[in-house]
Amino acid sequence: KCLVLKVKNKAPAEVQITAEQLLREAKERELELLPPPPQQKITDEEELNDYKLRKRKTFEDNIRKNRTVISNWIKYAQWEESLKEIQRARSIYERALDVDYRNITLWLKYAEMEMKNRQVNHARNIWDRAITTLPRVNQFWYKYTYMEEMLGNIAGARQVFERWMEWQPEEQAWHSYINFELRYKEVDRARTIYERYILCIRLCCNWIKYARFEEKHGYFAHARKVYERAVEFFGDEHMDEHLYVAFAKFEENQKEFERVRVIYKYALDRISKQEAQELFKNYTIFEKKFGDRRGIEDIIVSKRRFQYEEEVKANPHNYDAWFDYLRLVESDAEAETVREVYERAIANVPPIQEKRHWKRYIYLWVNYALYEELEAKDPERTRQVYQASLELIPHKKFTFAKMWLLYAQFEIRQKNLPFARRALGTSIGKCPKNKLFKGYIELELQLREFDRCRKLYEKFLEFGPENCTSWIKFAELETILGDIERARAIYELAISQPRLDMPEVLWKSYIDFEIEQEETERTRNLYRRLLQRTQHVKVWISFAQFELSSGKEGSLAKCRQIYEEANKTMRNCEEKEERLMLLESWRSFEDEFGTVSDKERVDKLMPEKVKKRRKVQADDGSDAGWEEYYDYIFPEDAANQPNLKLLAMAKLWKKQQQEKEAGEQDPDKDIAESESGPSCSC
Repeated sequence: KCLVLKVKNKAPAEVQITAEQLLREAKERELELLPPPPQQKITDEEELNDYKLRKRKTFEDNIRKNRTVISNWIKYAQWEESLKEIQRARSIYERALDVDYRNITLWLKYAEMEMKNRQVNHARNIWDRAITTLPRVNQFWYKYTYMEEMLGNIAGARQVFERWMEWQPEEQAWHSYINFELRYKEVDRARTIYERYILCIRLCCNWIKYARFEEKHGYFAHARKVYERAVEFFGDEHMDEHLYVAFAKFEENQKEFERVRVIYKYALDRISKQEAQELFKNYTIFEKKFGDRRGIEDIIVSKRRFQYEEEVKANPHNYDAWFDYLRLVESDAEAETVREVYERAIANVPPIQEKRHWKRYIYLWVNYALYEELEAKDPERTRQVYQASLELIPHKKFTFAKMWLLYAQFEIRQKNLPFARRALGTSIGKCPKNKLFKGYIELELQLREFDRCRKLYEKFLEFGPENCTSWIKFAELETILGDIERARAIYELAISQPRLDMPEVLWKSYIDFEIEQEETERTRNLYRRLLQRTQHVKVWISFAQFELSSGKEGSLAKCRQIYEEANKTMRNCEEKEERLMLLESWRSFEDEFGTVSDKERVDKLMPEKVKKRRKVQADDGSDAGWEEYYDYIFPEDAANQPNLKLLAMAKLWKKQQQEKEAGEQDPDKDIAESESGPSCSC
């Protein structure tokens, strides 16, 4: 039987050994190192030829096995080169190029071998073949030009560069050509290369490099011309803030501060805010260094203007942004600029013909007209603005009385009264509104044209016969003119209308009118006519106070009689608070003018305040609990309802019982206190 050892502890060891560690230890101990082959010393030419034969056979075998491995070819050629067998090495490189002519390393090694062995013409031949076969490999061109320059063949190097530039290479190639010419002080040739360069690779940074090249060599006029050509070349569509920053810094170095300021402003007016952060930063630094307070303020204004431009571009119908923008422009811009912004703003007409969408928009026209009148002092343009706005508003759906009135007031300020009347007449004909009638009437009142006012009031009342204010104003006008009968007729016509918006105001005005004319009997009749229409408590109280204030004999009796009549009339009124208000007014009257018996009589009529409970229902009809409220029980109502009398007697009996129980408990309390004895205090 074989014994199976059981592992008691199956937990991982504290120190773990990895495969990497095993390999590292094997290398450190040199377990796999083989001893180097013995060195072979060749003593005669026969052994050398034998050695060469064996090595060549080995290389040929390797090449035969895999022709595409270029490293085998290169090793073979380098071995032949080490033996000074240049012709054999060339043959190997040529055979390799037949296998893979696109291999860059192969060409480089081939050319380096020729250069190393001072075979210049062979090297030139190889470079020519290389750049002809693979013209997009920049390394060949760099090596070729470097070789020609090292040999002192400047014309040959320049010719190679020219051949290279025909292929329109990358930027570094152009810079190499330019630097080559600058090494030999050929500034004009370098300038010509730059001219070709900026047209070949159309980037803003290349123009900046060209301008800096001119500036570095002292050709400041040429540098400025380059910057100006760049601005014109890229135009407004492909503007770059870096170009303008470089242009401004160039002018700053030339102490042309006004030109710098113009450049910054020109750029800021045409580049969006997101793309002009660096421009703003440099402009601010410039103004802090060389500008005054006005210049710094201009920067802040320009920055805010850009913000507003972005807002209105994002949402052209954001009229609040337009208002802010226009306020900014008006504070610091010429009239033509302000007009241009106003024209852009008013061009954004609300897409929906609903008045709520037009309310903010119409103020753009109002502000435009006020600007032309007050700031630009141009009445003709102001008139054109008003007329254009009034033609734009869809008057059949809605109108803006403010615009008509502002236009009329403007024409009056220009002493063109017929124009103002024509505008207001047109507004009333197209879209009559209360505000338009009131404004037109007020204008004619100021001009003291009362006949026109009468005609306008007649038109106004034909348009809105339910408007009590219009009737009152018309009657007041006739009163001021002294035509009392006409005013009274207007009031009579007004109260006979079937529908009125504020009848109580109209009746009060009519009554006050008759009181002013001291027509007591007419006033009394008016109150009676009004009470036939409404039994409101305030009408009764006002009637009673009128009789009291008449100052004639028997006024107190008439006043008291009206209070009694009102009390009788309001017995069936459901609003008990109004009835209570009447009685309180009556009591205050009796307190001032009545006898003791009159006061007692009114006091007996005063109600009793009772707290009650009632069910409350929610909106869906379900019970929402109980609520307490106060009710008033009048003595006259209690006499007619025996239940209320019984309830009052029950309350009186309960009160008596509570008083009796309280009287019985007091003696018991006294006895208990006497039995407990005197209390001691420590």
